[in-house]
Amino acid sequence: MNTLAIINTFGLLGVTSTTLGSVLGVLSLAAVAAVLTVKRLLYLCQPNEVLIFSGRRRVAGSSIARGYRIVRGGSTLRIPLLETADRMDLTNMILDVKVTNAYSKGGIPLTVQGIANIKIPGGEPLLSNTLERFLGSSKADIMKTARETLEGNLRGVLSTLTPEEVNRDKERFARQLATEAEQDFNTLGLVLDTLKIQNVTDEVGYLDAIGRMRSAQIRRDAKIAEATASAEAAEQKWKNNMAAEISKIEAEVEITRRSQERRIADATTQRGAQIATEEAEVQAQVAQATANIQTQKARIEQVKAQLQADVIAPAQANLEQAIQRAKGEAAQIIEQGQATAKVLTDLGQTYQSAGSQARDALLMQKLIPVLELLSSTISSLQVDRMTVLGSGEGGANGKQLAELLVDSNEQVKAATGVDLGQALREKLGAGAASARPNGGPSAPPPHT
Repeated sequence: MNTLAIINTFGLLGVTSTTLGSVLGVLSLAAVAAVLTVKRLLYLCQPNEVLIFSGRRRVAGSSIARGYRIVRGGSTLRIPLLETADRMDLTNMILDVKVTNAYSKGGIPLTVQGIANIKIPGGEPLLSNTLERFLGSSKADIMKTARETLEGNLRGVLSTLTPEEVNRDKERFARQLATEAEQDFNTLGLVLDTLKIQNVTDEVGYLDAIGRMRSAQIRRDAKIAEATASAEAAEQKWKNNMAAEISKIEAEVEITRRSQERRIADATTQRGAQIATEEAEVQAQVAQATANIQTQKARIEQVKAQLQADVIAPAQANLEQAIQRAKGEAAQIIEQGQATAKVLTDLGQTYQSAGSQARDALLMQKLIPVLELLSSTISSLQVDRMTVLGSGEGGANGKQLAELLVDSNEQVKAATGVDLGQALREKLGAGAASARPNGGPSAPPPHT
């Protein structure tokens, strides 16, 4: 129905133009009010957000009663006076995660830096947890809670891993951290999309030491591999050289064997002639040796006869002559010994029969040459006192004379250092030797 038709209708009803204007104004106002009301009550939901209408009690499923409804995408009308509407952003939130002095397994403090992407879930049942905890909260508050939760999980996971495990496999560490944080994030109503570990450091230099040790191990392995390759190459080279030398030696052995076979064949063919030649040479040598034997036998007999005439016969004659000469000398010595023994025996008997006077006379006879010898050794002698030894009154016997002689000997020995007894004995020994015929034995010294 257009406007003209409406006017005609009102005209048929007898409505005046003034009344018609008033009605049109009211209708226009009503239309504007309706449009404004619908605009305020109509909510459009983008794909990256959800709308939460709170106020009316609704039953979700068969037994769960909730005081809100969720709209994701599309549009809906809010029931005025009974519902309030809130929006929640579903876009990703980027968190810079960093923990310092987080002690790992073994007590090494580490500093770990990472980045995580979290978001609010778009469906049940996690969205209900999100609404219970973060509805009406700002995005910064949600990110702060998620960061603190993730840092706590990061410290917990670090306490179960060694620095080597954390530094060696960051992907495994991130997966383990995501698994550990998943339950806490689900409880909070958040979703951990991605988690990456960017850097792991420590202030005590433990990881640097591990890196240097690993570098040293890599260099060591490289040197070992290089040395092994060089050794294998050298071994292969020497094996090749050995094989070449063995082949060369085998060739030389084969040549030598062939040459030996040829020599054997030549020797076999020439054996008969060589045997005959050698037999003839041997027979000639045997005949010559036989002749030489006869010649040597005749020469031996000749030498024996010559030795008998030149050596043995003169030696036997000299032997007989020496024996006869020795017998003569022995007879002369025996006669001289017997004569000397007889003289000494007679002298001893005379000496024994004379008694002490013979001994004194003999002593004085032997003392005179000693005194002459003693006086010849002294160039000038000053005599202070002279004592004459005599028989004395009453007639001294031989024993007193001997004692006086001994006393005099001691005085002379003390004054001049000459032992008269020793000189006398030497003189008596010399005189007896000269008195013995042909150097016979001397008479025994007199007893003092």
